[in-house]
Amino acid sequence: MNDDLITLVKTPSIPNLRFRHYRGEGDLPKMVKALESSYDTDKVEQVTTLEEMKNSYAHLSNCDPYTDLIIAEIDGEVIGYSRGAWAMDENNGEYVYYFGGFLAPQWRRKGIGSVMLQWIEARLREIASSHPADHDKFFQVFLSENEAARAAMLVKAGYSPIRYFHEMVRPSLENIPAFALPDGLEVRPVLPEHYRLIWDAAEEALIDHWGFSKATEEDYQWWLSDKTYFQPHLWQVAWDMEKEQVAGQVRTFINHAENEKFKRKRGYTEFISVRRPWRKRGLARALIARSLQVQKEQGMIESALGVDSENLSGATRIYEDCGFVVVKRNTIYRKPVYTVSHNLVNI
Repeated sequence: MNDDLITLVKTPSIPNLRFRHYRGEGDLPKMVKALESSYDTDKVEQVTTLEEMKNSYAHLSNCDPYTDLIIAEIDGEVIGYSRGAWAMDENNGEYVYYFGGFLAPQWRRKGIGSVMLQWIEARLREIASSHPADHDKFFQVFLSENEAARAAMLVKAGYSPIRYFHEMVRPSLENIPAFALPDGLEVRPVLPEHYRLIWDAAEEALIDHWGFSKATEEDYQWWLSDKTYFQPHLWQVAWDMEKEQVAGQVRTFINHAENEKFKRKRGYTEFISVRRPWRKRGLARALIARSLQVQKEQGMIESALGVDSENLSGATRIYEDCGFVVVKRNTIYRKPVYTVSHNLVNI
């Protein structure tokens, strides 16, 4: 028996099914295949390329994939996996132990998903035991609107929805509003010497948002290496000309792999942030309008973004003013770490 096999108290009676630890980069192509199969079944309109997965696993924060990941396989084929990590909420001191799980559709409703859920909870509970005891601790899972099977499993296991995030789309890039930049600000081309300043400005702007946790150096290195989101030639970054500081930003990107798969021409108006001294002056609207114009110039015909439905700065209203409409509601589920449920439903 290989020493990377995971011995479980209860395993579904499926021929040649086994659970094991992560072995390294050689697992990633099979994991991407299982992930994409899961996405397709649940109508999650995302694409994760092998290149993107490699970059992500090269820069993980608060996660060791060799100990914090479980793989389900049959006859050497990866049919599903679950990986956990953790972060601390800087605003209230909560520790959050988040995880994702994916399972190929033909192997659902056989008990495999429940086994992986029990294992990842146990592993994250072990990690939580090393953190200060006087802090609240929660398991956390983000689910797309269409992931009904996973939602049912989590609710049966004691999880509850605690926050909703909207996906919004601007279905046309015609009639883009002309919102002017506030006085004293200008948008400049992004140069390499600006990268850290832009990153740090976004961190500062988001610190009072729900669930904020400090980014790590690995997060920054991942960002610099990423080919999907890191497209500085499209970004709209406003500078205070007198103070020589970043005032706000929209880090526009185009996901070409998604556009190819879903036969569309969509850009993303994302990573929107304005630092406190420059809020309530129309800067976000002005940068969004510029981002939309850039996407149109790149041949896109629609744009999308995601937003916390309870955002305290009224972001949803701002995006509606810029022509975006809500098309989907996604959910964050939570459960206290030390509440153990033994009444799981299979997927």
